[in-house]
Amino acid sequence: MFDNLSDKLESVFKKLRGQGVMTEENIKDALREVRLALLEADVNFKVVKEFVENVRQKAVGTEVLQSLAPGQQVVRIVHDELVALMGGEQHSSLDLSAKPPVSLMLVGLQGAGKTTTCGKLGSWLRKQKRRPLLVPADVYRPAAIEQLKTVGKQLNIDVFDSRADQDPVEITTAAMRYAELNGFDTVLLDTAGRHQIDDFLMEELERIKAAAQPREILFVADAMTGQEAVTVAGGFNDRLGITGVILSKLDGDAKGGAALSIKAVTGTPIKFVGLGEKLDALEVFHPDRLVSRILGMGDVLTLVEKAQSAIDEKEAARLTQKIKKNQFDLEDFLAQLQQLKKLGSLESLMGMIPGMGKMMKQMQGAQPSEKEMKRIEAIIRSMTPAERADHGIINGSRRLRIAKGSGTTVQEINLLLKRFTEAQKLMKQFSKMGSKGMMKGLGGLPGMGNMGGLGKGMFPFGR
Repeated sequence: MFDNLSDKLESVFKKLRGQGVMTEENIKDALREVRLALLEADVNFKVVKEFVENVRQKAVGTEVLQSLAPGQQVVRIVHDELVALMGGEQHSSLDLSAKPPVSLMLVGLQGAGKTTTCGKLGSWLRKQKRRPLLVPADVYRPAAIEQLKTVGKQLNIDVFDSRADQDPVEITTAAMRYAELNGFDTVLLDTAGRHQIDDFLMEELERIKAAAQPREILFVADAMTGQEAVTVAGGFNDRLGITGVILSKLDGDAKGGAALSIKAVTGTPIKFVGLGEKLDALEVFHPDRLVSRILGMGDVLTLVEKAQSAIDEKEAARLTQKIKKNQFDLEDFLAQLQQLKKLGSLESLMGMIPGMGKMMKQMQGAQPSEKEMKRIEAIIRSMTPAERADHGIINGSRRLRIAKGSGTTVQEINLLLKRFTEAQKLMKQFSKMGSKGMMKGLGGLPGMGNMGGLGKGMFPFGR
């Protein structure tokens, strides 16, 4: 979403870093470009004006202008101000401190993704050792109730059994009573939306609020709508007093102005962001981490958290032993692909590593694609267990059968097996070196400076 803004800010910062001496005129020119970049990203005009002035006041101080690296100082100030603009370094957590069942009310316009977000939030709460109950209280949108029931079934999360002919307030009251009697500690209310704010909708939401006494009222905003999302959030806040914002579809191709403006305009923090269609694609919002991504500094903390949640430590230890004994086979490789898929798209993962997002753009498609990974997975799944355990037994007739079963060609099978054999040899060498030797060895491989060696070793197609 922030690619265009990132590129423009990077261009500004490159000029700043290259100037040995900074003057107020240099800074003024740089901030003019920053201002234009933010406006093009659909950031609220008043927010941009105040932001640029705050940066200017801090950047023209003696401490900055007379420092050894004034350009770097200005970059740091822009970073800190962007973080402050979106809510500061500390993320805003949900308030779940009330006596159970705690109710959380999701509101927003129709099409913002409330129902899917309700399921995602329920999945997140379960990871926090909570027992959530999803409540379909939207009786107007066709199939809204069935959609939430389907989402709940996919996640194995209980959904309250409501009907389209019921009153939303009655559904809410009955759901709260049901949750209390059946040991649910959190109730997620999926309320109705409209294509625009109207009195009928707001009055109904106010009655639901009175019945449920929600600890949090979370406004779900479609990040793709830009400044319109900020305006609508203000309207909901005036009538309901929202306590937080969930930005959905932050992985889209919108300019990102809503994410940068909504806290400053409404005074309400962003608490979660949706980063994909999968039902676990919901992240706690950390302003400092998002700013680091925008400025090309990566987001290693989020990457580590994703890895810790997705990777099985016992499985990792088992694979380490197999690599040391040169027993790593195609079954193990398939398992690693599955682990990688749990972490999200390759593009989003690489963007969390400092410098890698820009490198991937420069490589222009040389990195392995999602399509390529699926093709490898199809090939391995078309093999028998014996063939996965020992690919040396895969002769010509077996290769032909595997190619037909996976919808690929014999040449692609040959290439995968060749590259996998090469990768096995590298793993055997690295296992003898230890971790320091492994990194040194990787650095000395042809093409590893631009990740080409690693991609070539494990992802053979499209080269």
